[in-house]
Amino acid sequence: MKLVFAMALVVSSLAVSAADYPVKTIELSTNVKLQYVEQGKASGVPVIFLHGITDSWHSFESVLKYLPKNIHAFAISQRGHGDSERPASGYHPKDFANDVAAFIKKKNLGKAVIVGHSMGGVVAQQFVLLHPDLAKGIVIIDSDPTFIDNPGMPEFYAEVMKLQGAIDYKFMDEFQKATLSKPIDPVYYETLVVEGTKVPARVFQEAMKGIMEVDFARQLNTIKAPVLVFWGDKDTFCTRDGQDVFIKNIPNSRLIVYENTGHALHWEEPARFVKDLTAFVNGLK
Repeated sequence: MKLVFAMALVVSSLAVSAADYPVKTIELSTNVKLQYVEQGKASGVPVIFLHGITDSWHSFESVLKYLPKNIHAFAISQRGHGDSERPASGYHPKDFANDVAAFIKKKNLGKAVIVGHSMGGVVAQQFVLLHPDLAKGIVIIDSDPTFIDNPGMPEFYAEVMKLQGAIDYKFMDEFQKATLSKPIDPVYYETLVVEGTKVPARVFQEAMKGIMEVDFARQLNTIKAPVLVFWGDKDTFCTRDGQDVFIKNIPNSRLIVYENTGHALHWEEPARFVKDLTAFVNGLK
């Protein structure tokens, strides 16, 4: 896949500061330490945000500022990402999903809403299949039941497999630009690129292997939790066909399509995303 994207980034008044969100660290029963940020009332509905591959909790930084206080939000840097611990192995969706379950149990959250973008959407699917008793609801953002046959994915996978050591800035810049259809705040964008360069090539590769191995299509009909699916119609990584598979097979599901929006729709339309997400969370029993 040619990771080429031409656009002018514009300055926005919506920039947020990481200083607004003190970063915490938690050690889980899965033998990994993860970093996360937290906001909202402790009595609110627990909502856990899971970023895409090479991202970190910062992927939802622009979303956090719009969330109402009745949402008890947790944005996690998953294993190997951001400044969370990087174990030598364990980057299959099952490993990420088991971390989420361990996080919920350690924080004594009960049932939680799991929000996952891209790889995080894969983890959300894996989570609800492995731990249905912990899922109050699932939100999938620009993801698919399988990435195996998606246009350009074999070529992108081959590119990732060639990486060695640290991921350089140019590669990550091109990768992140390919996720966008519209300009976002340039300071925030820079944060996202720099966070991506923290991920070692070995983590990127192992996580990609896991994503390319799974195919949840035949298991989706077993999901009992309510599911909300978001998709940007300019997404170059995930297909409309994949979204239709979600809606056709998950009994209690709904699709919201954002027009003229790319693979990271929550970066491009954070306020709109939060409005739709909040309506879904408030409607859960």
